Amino acid sequence: MSTEVISLNHVWVKYNQTPVLEDINLTVYEGDFIGIIGPNGGGKTTLLKLILGLISPFQGNVKIMGRRVCSGRQYIGYVPQVLEFDQDFPVRVADVVKMGRLGKRRLLHRYNAKDEAIVNHSLEQVGIVELRNRPIGQLSGGQRQRVYIARALASEPRILLLDEPTASVDYKIKSSIYELLKDINQYITILLISHDIGEILTYVKSIGSLNRRLLYSEKDQLTNNILERTYQCPIDFIDYKVPYQILPQYSCPFYKKND
Repeated sequence: MSTEVISLNHVWVKYNQTPVLEDINLTVYEGDFIGIIGPNGGGKTTLLKLILGLISPFQGNVKIMGRRVCSGRQYIGYVPQVLEFDQDFPVRVADVVKMGRLGKRRLLHRYNAKDEAIVNHSLEQVGIVELRNRPIGQLSGGQRQRVYIARALASEPRILLLDEPTASVDYKIKSSIYELLKDINQYITILLISHDIGEILTYVKSIGSLNRRLLYSEKDQLTNNILERTYQCPIDFIDYKVPYQILPQYSCPFYKKND
């Protein structure tokens, strides 16, 4: 029987007494590869913050590896959406990845040989070990995203959370990132947020459709009805093998161009 790694039971989150997540139930098992889709403002990033322990539920409970979030989150590696930085800042790829080791050693202790080995291994896992000494400002968007994934892997996680991992890269690079995540999923559980409905359906094992409430299904059971209930507008959806779905701008209150 698969091990439960994330569990949310009847979870509610409120901002200024306004519900943002309503009665969320979600169980993630070891080896899962889950995509979460939904409109802007639907609570997707809030869901990740909840799992990471950055916010607390108004009601319900969250468990990571069977533990309270404060102790269970040590098993999570996190890749945030878009990182803005000064591209002239002289930081090397290896230094960025090494940041993933900060939670694995005592305060003010130097990095050791084990840390260096894990950094190298993490770079090998994402296919950019040859870039370890390159200033990160010289990398392409796709290469930088691999660096951030390597940084998360350097924490030796059991679970990988990603917030819009392909938001700033072109279609070809998107596919390569998802192929990378598919390989990583052979040994790490993955939960990611994405607006690329058709793209993630090619790779994930199951999908959650979130707009305050979560509708969860296997990817081949995702229907027009589920999408329309989530996006609250007509959806031109054929099947999960089609790379794109259409969210008509004229009829969808959550539609944003280039979203």
